[in-house]
Amino acid sequence: MAEREYSESTDRIVATEPVEIRRYATHTRINHWFTAILIVLLILSGFALFHPSLFFLTALFGGGQAARFIHPIFGVVACISFLLLFLQLWKLNLMRREDITWARNINEMLAGNEEKLPELGKYNFGQKVVFWGMFWLLLAMVVSGVMIWQQFFPSLVSIEVRRWAVAIHALSAVLSVLIIIVHVYASLWTRGTLRAMVGGRVSGGWAWKHHRKWLREVARRQDTPPAE
Repeated sequence: MAEREYSESTDRIVATEPVEIRRYATHTRINHWFTAILIVLLILSGFALFHPSLFFLTALFGGGQAARFIHPIFGVVACISFLLLFLQLWKLNLMRREDITWARNINEMLAGNEEKLPELGKYNFGQKVVFWGMFWLLLAMVVSGVMIWQQFFPSLVSIEVRRWAVAIHALSAVLSVLIIIVHVYASLWTRGTLRAMVGGRVSGGWAWKHHRKWLREVARRQDTPPAE
């Protein structure tokens, strides 16, 4: 049964003309955009402290001391917000056999021949890589961030360990920025994706083209009468 789990209980086909599918519930979209805003604030405040040439960014937060104080707080809140999103979506982002086949033949998608690719669940291989990449990088940043948060944990680790934590923190932050750039570009490149995260719905044609297995699952569940 778990192998056929490609949709959330909130996904639903809407009887409109043309047909639309509810892809994201309101609380999921709010959670997503709240997390995105926090990550942007994290990036700006973190880069402001990363190199002297970017110190001017501290003006956005009231100066250097304020930026240094609020940056880890942004980090903690962002991790909690992402955790809520993670608990909603992790099962749908588990890798499946068709994802590997899709990734091996991604040139067909780039050439506009998606009909030659296997049918996909709610998320494709690229989306799953972004999801798990952000999960592990945020985990690395929060663990290393606690190690270098001297205001509250001055003696948690040795100086040598703290130096390694700073390096890991910075590297994870740079990698996360690259993942976010890819995520934003992909959402703009695949027409209809951004609309789903803003309005919550996609067209039936979009779902059939990009995530056919997910569409079949939603239709199957919706047509199945509830158990008495």
